[in-house]
Amino acid sequence: MVDADLVVLLTDVDGLFSADPRREPNARRIGEVPRITPELLRAAGGAGERFATGGMRSKLEAARIATTGGVAMAIVDGRDPKRLRALFAGEDVGTFFPAHVDRQARRKHWIAHVLQPRGRLVIDAGAWRAIAERGASLLPVGVRAVEGVFDKGECVEIVHDGRVVARGLVNYNAEEARRIIGLPSRRIAEVLGYADFSSLVHRDNLVLLKEAE
Repeated sequence: MVDADLVVLLTDVDGLFSADPRREPNARRIGEVPRITPELLRAAGGAGERFATGGMRSKLEAARIATTGGVAMAIVDGRDPKRLRALFAGEDVGTFFPAHVDRQARRKHWIAHVLQPRGRLVIDAGAWRAIAERGASLLPVGVRAVEGVFDKGECVEIVHDGRVVARGLVNYNAEEARRIIGLPSRRIAEVLGYADFSSLVHRDNLVLLKEAE
């Protein structure tokens, strides 16, 4: 779901209503929910509750997970194919839940919490200060050891002083990384025969873990 812009839940009601529309003919459809609050979740808690319409609480929980992960969500009536076309045309149908973070934040959430690390880069104190205090990319010169087997573009853990302090997507595979660690970036081409990147992990693909901050 990380690269999605929108999740659509197709159900038997056209979104979230002020009351159960199957029992309350004057129930009002709620076109947009800016934020899912604990009060809203409680109101959709079960049979007899204000918004209880066929598992609406579970749908709201799904919307909460999606939107806090940076993906918008919509609930529409899946029984009518025109509803889906209308949604994609920007018309006011169903209930829309806007995303709460931007694409870059979503990407970093994906790196930090979704991807499975394939290896480790052990860094020195200077490299840790550079990435933690200045938001710099991780350069080969600050890496002391490479652990595991990984390909270019895969996720690795970044370790300092025995602790996992960050995660990131590597620009070189494990074998290449072992050949260039400890070296200044200007020597990458000399050692590997090419230099697509000056860093092992670019700052845009590097996420500090909260427990390490």
